[in-house]
Amino acid sequence: MGARCSVSQCSESNGPLCFCRDCLTDLPPSAVRCRDCGSPRLVRHGALPSLTLAHIDCDAFYATVEKRDNPDIADRPVIIGGGKRGVVSAACYIARTYGVRSAMPMFKALDLCPSAVVIPPDMAKYVRVGREVRSAMLALTPLVEPLSIDEAFLDLSGTQRLHGMIPAKVLARFAKQVERDLGITVSVGLSVNKFIAKIASDLDKPRGFATLDQAEASAMLATKPVSFIFGVGPATENKLKQHGFRLISDLQRADEIQLMKQFGPEGRRLWRLARGHDERRVVADRDAKTISSETTFDVDPRDFQTLEKVLWRLCEKVSARLKSGELAGSTITLKLKTADFRQRTRSQSINSPTQLAGRIFATARDLLAKEIDGTAFRLIGAGVSALKPGTMATDDADMIDRRNAHAERAMDDLRKKFGTAAVIRGIAYDGPTKQD
Repeated sequence: MGARCSVSQCSESNGPLCFCRDCLTDLPPSAVRCRDCGSPRLVRHGALPSLTLAHIDCDAFYATVEKRDNPDIADRPVIIGGGKRGVVSAACYIARTYGVRSAMPMFKALDLCPSAVVIPPDMAKYVRVGREVRSAMLALTPLVEPLSIDEAFLDLSGTQRLHGMIPAKVLARFAKQVERDLGITVSVGLSVNKFIAKIASDLDKPRGFATLDQAEASAMLATKPVSFIFGVGPATENKLKQHGFRLISDLQRADEIQLMKQFGPEGRRLWRLARGHDERRVVADRDAKTISSETTFDVDPRDFQTLEKVLWRLCEKVSARLKSGELAGSTITLKLKTADFRQRTRSQSINSPTQLAGRIFATARDLLAKEIDGTAFRLIGAGVSALKPGTMATDDADMIDRRNAHAERAMDDLRKKFGTAAVIRGIAYDGPTKQD
């Protein structure tokens, strides 16, 4: 995607306006295929040499990793998720052609695509692969801002001399290296700012590479609903509609001052984004917002003891992820979803950051106790936010925490040596109870 331009515009000093994504050969902007390798996968844009801000998104990440590890399912629809009462964590592109989408109830997904291969999520594996992708990104530029395990913004300003080529070529080479070395694919959006780069990365999936400048983005945005702008949820969308703003083109025609009078600072943000303006910079090493784990029950429990046992296991999983990422957090969140799909979210801050399963569980358990009112729950989750770098030394503030930290270190060491089932805390034990 991008403006067509004449060959005369291209100069050695500014860089090529068109090149082959597969062999990086410079080509005239009118080229249809690469003259060297014959590939039709060309990148062309009149502003190509000056575009430096990218959004990189791994394609159907969880499902692609599973297909990589099991070639027998490469050509089959794959859904990553739980049992029939769970939800879809991810779906490959084949499954998506049946209408399967993330967060869809599994029973609905399987009705749409009964031939799908269903695989439980393996977050530890996905985290490992995500770190490998992140490491490859950091080899391009130190300005990498992760958004999630499988996507990030990159700012390649000033890297042309280092790499000996324009950022667009660097990114095309990166995409090929990831596919070759890690066995997964990525899509790249290249533009002048974050907002447009994110839009561009969705234009050509999978294995995509799209370039988009501000003028093109403004024209493309005009036909989109106002909810297309990030941060515009249902409540804001309804408020905008009440004032006659249904499409982004309505915001583009509006007066900036008038929007600010109606919506305050948010009005100015909407006015600018509607025109493709985004002043946010790429912030390196942005911390993850939250670490969480959740599960959906086969039968909806309503008793505290059942929910408590499952909550403990979830807290252990969250703790393990915090420890592996050398993170600690000071806000504990309990998530519950009732049998009729109503969600309850309760949070509690603690006095110092933690990564201990015991401390996370103690707070989450107190939150759970307040929600036991006879309601049946189909889902329970636990999470930790307000994250910062930390180890279990973070929890050594007093004698009790020091003892708990040492005990967890000992259990973690045993599990590393003998497996996760080597040590089981009493609350998580499902075996027969001891008779007096």
